[in-house]
Amino acid sequence: MHNNTLQGSLIDIKDGGRKLELTHLEELDLDGNHFNTSVFASLNKLSNLKSLRIWGNELKGSIDMKGWCDLRNLEVLDVSDNALEGMLPHCFSNLTSLRLLDISRNHFEIPLSFAPFANLSNLKALWINENKMVMEPSFYTSIPKFQLEVISLSKCITFQQLSLKLRTFLYYQYDLRYVDLSRNNFSGTVPTWLLENNTKLEVLSLKGNSFTGPLSLPSAPNSDVSFFDISQNKVQGQIPSNICSTFPHLRELFLSKNAFEGNIPLCLSGMKDLSTLDLSNNLLYGKVPEELIAKGLLSTLRLSNNNLSGNVVPVILSANGVLHLYLDGNNFSGEMTNVDVSTFEFPYSLREIDLSNNKLHGKLPRWIGNASFLGRLAMSNNSFEDSIPKEFCKLNSLEFLDLSQNNLSGSIPSCFNPPYIEHVHLHGNRLRGPLSLAFYNSSSIVTLDLRGNNLTGSIPKWIYTLSSLSVLLLKDNHFHGKVPVELCKLHSLSIIDLSKICFLKILETGFYVPSIEEHETTLNFGMDSYYPDSYLEEVIEFTTKSGLFLYEGNILSYMTGIDLSCNNLTGHIPPELGNLSEIYSLNLSHNKLTGVIPSSFAKLHQIESLDLSYNNLSGEIPNQLVELNSLEVFSVAYNNLSGSIPEPKAQFGTFIENSYEGNPFLCGPILHKSCSKTDSPSTISTVSEDKGEDVVLLTIFVVLYINPYWRRAWFSLVGKCITTCRYSNVDNFLTYHIFKRCV
Repeated sequence: MHNNTLQGSLIDIKDGGRKLELTHLEELDLDGNHFNTSVFASLNKLSNLKSLRIWGNELKGSIDMKGWCDLRNLEVLDVSDNALEGMLPHCFSNLTSLRLLDISRNHFEIPLSFAPFANLSNLKALWINENKMVMEPSFYTSIPKFQLEVISLSKCITFQQLSLKLRTFLYYQYDLRYVDLSRNNFSGTVPTWLLENNTKLEVLSLKGNSFTGPLSLPSAPNSDVSFFDISQNKVQGQIPSNICSTFPHLRELFLSKNAFEGNIPLCLSGMKDLSTLDLSNNLLYGKVPEELIAKGLLSTLRLSNNNLSGNVVPVILSANGVLHLYLDGNNFSGEMTNVDVSTFEFPYSLREIDLSNNKLHGKLPRWIGNASFLGRLAMSNNSFEDSIPKEFCKLNSLEFLDLSQNNLSGSIPSCFNPPYIEHVHLHGNRLRGPLSLAFYNSSSIVTLDLRGNNLTGSIPKWIYTLSSLSVLLLKDNHFHGKVPVELCKLHSLSIIDLSKICFLKILETGFYVPSIEEHETTLNFGMDSYYPDSYLEEVIEFTTKSGLFLYEGNILSYMTGIDLSCNNLTGHIPPELGNLSEIYSLNLSHNKLTGVIPSSFAKLHQIESLDLSYNNLSGEIPNQLVELNSLEVFSVAYNNLSGSIPEPKAQFGTFIENSYEGNPFLCGPILHKSCSKTDSPSTISTVSEDKGEDVVLLTIFVVLYINPYWRRAWFSLVGKCITTCRYSNVDNFLTYHIFKRCV
């Protein structure tokens, strides 16, 4: 009955038209169904039941324990991943045969006395992650009858004063193999007494607490410990010199995001079993011992964001066996080209190298072209110069390349076309020349970021061959000519930034295209999730709601917005824009728009930021806008609006005077001006004399509304605050031409 869609209670379950005989059942697995709490009503009839698993159902509310507290033969109980709540009844102590209990990810209130489990002398494994630990009027002080082997209390403790009580309970456990106390409010020094009391301990995770002070480890070795994680705490001082003798068979060590200082202990170089070492985000300095990766079996070495220095080349070239090497955010300096390629063989094992945010300079090393199995290479934010070596064309396994924010010049090698490349970031350099045949027919490429270079020529017509392209960023270059209609064939395109690109052609309609100043979109990388396969992830910066926000992971698929601010747009705002009901941000500020604010904007139910400031809009503010319950930022400042401002209720009760300033004919209490008939302007509305660009804007909307691919592309152009707007004097820009030709 696993992973079905069964509903109701057990007494309703039938097989072939007859009720199942369950009284002699020993194992019952109801995982991933849609039972409700009535499933427990007939449990008392299953007297022989030894294993009951009901995780991942839709169980909600409290439990009537009359049914299952009589299951004296029950050994395994799993009700994790539901929405059960309330206190666990004391009759839990009747389940004296229970060996494994998992109530994780519910809303239970677990007493710190663990009184419901007091008599469970056979209990060996206890998972209560993501529940709430609570105090009781009187604390149960007896030594528990059970000796656990596994305990997992991740994300449980919500009050710091509970720490001492829980530690009192743990102090009586001496047979633990697996301990996870991560992401709670534990404070004080690292509880190394857990290691002293439990000599068979294999896994200890204390990640994400508030432990302070130096790390003091037991003098006696814990030979079984293979996993030790105290990352994301406030531990200070040097990494203990006896860490290697205390954990002689350690496989994974995580000390990141603390305040460790000093040198990397040399003894780590002799740990033959160590496969993962993460010392990132500390205050470590000095050089990286070459023996650390030359003599051991490390597969992942992460030293990011420390103060390490010296020559990074020997570290890379001695990394035999290392798969993932992260050296970003340090003080490595010097050139990487002074290597005799005839005397070494590039480590065949390396799949990922991150050297970003260091002080490296000189030419890009040609010998990296010998890394035939390299899948990810990040060298951004250094001072590399000269051209991209043609040897990089031999990186046939490359999936990700980031050489952005350097001083690279010359043209992009036309031979650079790795068959599996997905993400290319070359922005913020001095690359020049046309795109030529670079990236031609690269059906795997998803992101192409070439912003802020000196690229010239026209956008090639073969761009349609990039069939998987989702992000195209060509802002701030010197392309000219017509925009190829082939751009319309990129059906996966979701983000496009072609602003600040000079085009000398007149539109087919006879109109010059006004300049488009789009939002600043920056792709950089950070880490996410607990132990990710890769620490290189895309993070996009959006300016919206008058601030800069980072969007990453799944949230990128939810963020939608249009930014047409800081242009010379004229004409009326098309009322059809109100049909974009899923949009979160709309910025039309700093233009020359005329006419009225469309009342259809009341249908933008998801909108959080609406900026129409610095235009020539007239008429009244539609009172229907008060229905926008998600609106957080609203501005119609510096227009020619008149009449009473919307009623100050719901979200409009939060907007202050600066949302309306610069409109002398607006009135209302917030503006300290009462409304009267004499407060209206002599001319209620201004009709645009130039209808042409109104048509252009409406054409954009029509394409957005009809074509979902271009709609996603424009939705990614998210809010730009007034203070970041910059005007451009270039007459002929690209973006409107795209949509005109795509119609």
